[in-house]
Amino acid sequence: MPTAILTGQPVPGSSIEGDLRSLGFDVRTAADADDAETLLAEVPGDQRVALVDARFVGHLHALRLGLTDPRFPLAAVPGAVTARPDGRTALTRAMARENSAGGGTALAVDSLADRVVAALGTDGAPVHRPELGSLVAVVPEDPQARNEARQAVAAVDDEAVRLKSAVKARDGFFTTFFISPYSRYIARWCARRGLTPNQVTTASLLTALIAAGCAATGTRGGFVAAGVLLIASFVLDCTDGQLARYSLQYSTLGAWLDATFDRAKEYAYYAGLALGAARGGDDVWALALGAMVLQTCRHVVDFSFTEANHDATANTSPTAALSDRLDNVGWTVWVRRMIVLPIGERWAMIAVLTAATTPRITFYALLIGCAFAATYTTAGRVLRSVTRRAKRTDRAAQALADLADNGAIAAFVGRVTRLPLGGPLPAALAGTAVLAASLFSGLAWAPVCGAVVYAVTSGQALSRPLKGALDWLVPPLFRAAEYGTVLVLAAHADVNGALPAAFGLVAAVAYHHYDTVYRIRGDAGAPPARLVRAIGGQEGRTLLVTVLAALLAADQFTVALTALAVAVALVVLAESIRFWVASHLRGAPAVHDEGEPA
Repeated sequence: MPTAILTGQPVPGSSIEGDLRSLGFDVRTAADADDAETLLAEVPGDQRVALVDARFVGHLHALRLGLTDPRFPLAAVPGAVTARPDGRTALTRAMARENSAGGGTALAVDSLADRVVAALGTDGAPVHRPELGSLVAVVPEDPQARNEARQAVAAVDDEAVRLKSAVKARDGFFTTFFISPYSRYIARWCARRGLTPNQVTTASLLTALIAAGCAATGTRGGFVAAGVLLIASFVLDCTDGQLARYSLQYSTLGAWLDATFDRAKEYAYYAGLALGAARGGDDVWALALGAMVLQTCRHVVDFSFTEANHDATANTSPTAALSDRLDNVGWTVWVRRMIVLPIGERWAMIAVLTAATTPRITFYALLIGCAFAATYTTAGRVLRSVTRRAKRTDRAAQALADLADNGAIAAFVGRVTRLPLGGPLPAALAGTAVLAASLFSGLAWAPVCGAVVYAVTSGQALSRPLKGALDWLVPPLFRAAEYGTVLVLAAHADVNGALPAAFGLVAAVAYHHYDTVYRIRGDAGAPPARLVRAIGGQEGRTLLVTVLAALLAADQFTVALTALAVAVALVVLAESIRFWVASHLRGAPAVHDEGEPA
């Protein structure tokens, strides 16, 4: 149980002790600063601890935001400071230094908690200060100030602010106006019944899988039920994040589940639509796989651009300035958010088209919409990059290299050869172009030769740091090359089962690439090199698939793709689950990515 140490002169009739207990704290009272330091030392090092001024006046949710958020080692609001176990050393040092300097005097006229926060700032320790907005958090110095603070508290509805803040600050049009107005109340209902965000996330996944099963029936009733259930799944998907913000139940495991389940839900639904179409005699597996490839490549563009620029210095451009000015024109904000087809708009479109039309029409609309959105966002980011005067950091370059997912073959080639291919992006473009030309040449062994050239250029692309203005395009190019190779070769096989097997393989590999992204975003680093070697790296898998297609008959190639999909899925899932569960159990800092709408 976390411990709160009350310091300073007690105030008759104050609710601070009850408020702290309602937040789950064991409350202890310190007679003076020296006693507070002694009590702090007595709290076990693996527990959260807080110093709170007994004169604090404010909203309960202000205390909740300042003292219970699991994402930050140190956090504070006026009159209160808290430390997770990983922030205890800094808090203890600041407390000792403050007591040594101040002698524990004058607690009635100033706040020990605030003095400790100032000492932490002097030490350079990062202290999170939540944005309170209209919420009140003060330490009044006299009765008149206390009465005024209490009136200010009474004037603001704490619960209304808490509900409003549960909604993501930046979201799509459909989510903002058609889901969040009521899903926030579902989140509160869940919180009051002790449900966790992870449980709601799991419910969302199960609902989406049932929707996929309904779509797989191939009947009109099944399609209608699938559309309704897909929207229900999205409502729960919004609810889990709102529940996390409402109750501050952030966790490393929860962030991973939320991110990976979103992809699993959408791609499982694609598979369900393809199965349903097949029952009606229409083979749309190529369209389903194409939609998954396009959507995954869109996400990699987002991830790569963000990682390349989030910590760059002098990170400005005329294009970004224009975008910021447009954000001040209300209607343009919503238009720009809608045309990128974020998850809310995308799922709403898929649900309506599933219920009212056919899987083929649904996939055509999805491909056209996603292609336009990808063109729009990529063009804008390219313009920002070429007009931006920014110095890319070593961390950003390493993140891009990890996202590239090169394996042992490319690494070896990069060490032993130096070809005059220009920078990383020209090398990647050259290899991708050769591979694409070989796939459509009509010659049996041409794809193998193209894949060999592609493997060589992949190694060349990463032989130097990815610090060029457009080098963030290298990972998306590699994703398009690998996934596109599997799609084209499976389509060329022209036998039943080849495209579903290819769908499974791309889904397994895409999971690995998403997992890499979420590890990097959580500051956990990329997956271990042994995992990348075990599954061949992106160039190794591309080469292997081309060799299998050249050596095996169509039926045998389908079996080989299936076996490869199962093997990759088992390896990456086992490592991913091991890593994220272990991170959760060892208490890794919680993350909660507001980010762009997926």
